[in-house]
Amino acid sequence: MKLGIFKSKFATLIIAFTGFFLSAGCAQSQKQSLVDDSQYLRNFFTIYNYVQQFYVEEVDAKTLYEGALKGMMESLGDPYTVYLDVQDMRGLSDTTSGNFYGVGLSISKPNKNTAEKPAYVDVVSPIENSPGFKVGIQSGDKIIEINGEPTAPMSMEDVLSKLRGPRGEGVEVTILRGKTVTFKKVIIRDLIQVPTIEYCKIGNIGYMRLIQFTPDSAPGVEKAIKSFEEDGGYDGLIIDLRNNPGGLLDSAVKVADKFIDSGVIVSTKSRISTENKSFSATKKATIVKKGTPIVVLINRGSASASEILSGALKDYHVAYLVGERTYGKGSVQQVIPLIEKDGTKDGVKLTVARYYSPTDCNIDKIGIPPDREIKDGEYSDEETKAFIKMTEDRVIEKYVEAHPNMTEADISKYADELNAEYKINKRLLRRLIRVETRRTKSMLKYDLDYDIQLVEALKIVKAKDFKELVASTKSLEDLQAEAEKNETAENN
Repeated sequence: MKLGIFKSKFATLIIAFTGFFLSAGCAQSQKQSLVDDSQYLRNFFTIYNYVQQFYVEEVDAKTLYEGALKGMMESLGDPYTVYLDVQDMRGLSDTTSGNFYGVGLSISKPNKNTAEKPAYVDVVSPIENSPGFKVGIQSGDKIIEINGEPTAPMSMEDVLSKLRGPRGEGVEVTILRGKTVTFKKVIIRDLIQVPTIEYCKIGNIGYMRLIQFTPDSAPGVEKAIKSFEEDGGYDGLIIDLRNNPGGLLDSAVKVADKFIDSGVIVSTKSRISTENKSFSATKKATIVKKGTPIVVLINRGSASASEILSGALKDYHVAYLVGERTYGKGSVQQVIPLIEKDGTKDGVKLTVARYYSPTDCNIDKIGIPPDREIKDGEYSDEETKAFIKMTEDRVIEKYVEAHPNMTEADISKYADELNAEYKINKRLLRRLIRVETRRTKSMLKYDLDYDIQLVEALKIVKAKDFKELVASTKSLEDLQAEAEKNETAENN
């Protein structure tokens, strides 16, 4: 009976996938390949039947079904191709809509796990003001344990199921920062409301921080531009994509269209003909005047849709990039739902294409380098250890509680005192104290005392020679050709 149920479900899955790939023009054309497929499926059902009849304990059909799909996805060696159980599918829907319970970390995980290179969980970026952000987890950190269990052998679904859960419950993570510093943090799960955009003016420069790409991003950018125009206009724009993990491709295209009036914004290429698409700018959608000085801020937490936007603006010489090399996620995923009998859904998320910039470059595992590199957040192991001790002892938190309404002069003086004891960068200390003083108030939209990348962006966007500066930048095509030339020279 169970075999029949499983066969029915698996057959439905095969039909769904077959229909998907046939409609995409990917039907197998060679007879030998079809014979092989048929034999593999017969072998699969034979082993399934054997397990059901002879395994030492009775096994639920769903367990074998989910295990088979997990194994199939993991065998592809792609960290973005995964099986999604019912809970994962619900969570994915919540993330896309912008609300879910969790720790607020955008993560990725290699599929291949070896003793030399464990498949730890990589933190792409924390969502601002989320539980993970508040306990100090940063882009580039690695989660090596969750509630005492090593993450290296876990699947991505296991990681997500352990990080997400009921609101108000804590989850303990062990963090590896750099090569040697490890520490534990307890993160209290909460409602994660993914914001889209924050904006304001810095003098006469419009500043927009895009936090994630959702359906609200393009309308948010339009609203920001209109606000700047109504507030006396603007002489330049800064688009802050730092720690933006991406989101919807369509949203990135619509945002780019606000700044680019013609030409391809991004294209996707696949062995599936229907996934070969090109997204172009339209003059009607463009709202920013051509020639407006624009600087884009990027860092290692800028990924996926962030790289689509920054890559397009770079290739067309519309904007100048400042900061650090981006994450390097240049692939496109499609979610394929599989409907259960009771109406609930599981599914798979499958990489179906790679995306390419206007100059036909893919940045997967490469990233986009800035036109001007300004590194930030690079601290020694000694500073990191001192920082961890200071935060664990709640030193700043206790001081601010005892000294409410601190002024900037008070903040600077206390930072000097902390530096004498902990030997941590004073700029960072002032930032930490400033954030703590505003914990019960609205957070600052920018911090020019701390944010050296933003300060540099302001200098560049105001520069008299900005037009010549941005025109002289290299496109992604130029950079990749240059890298290939250098690699060839080194090999010879």
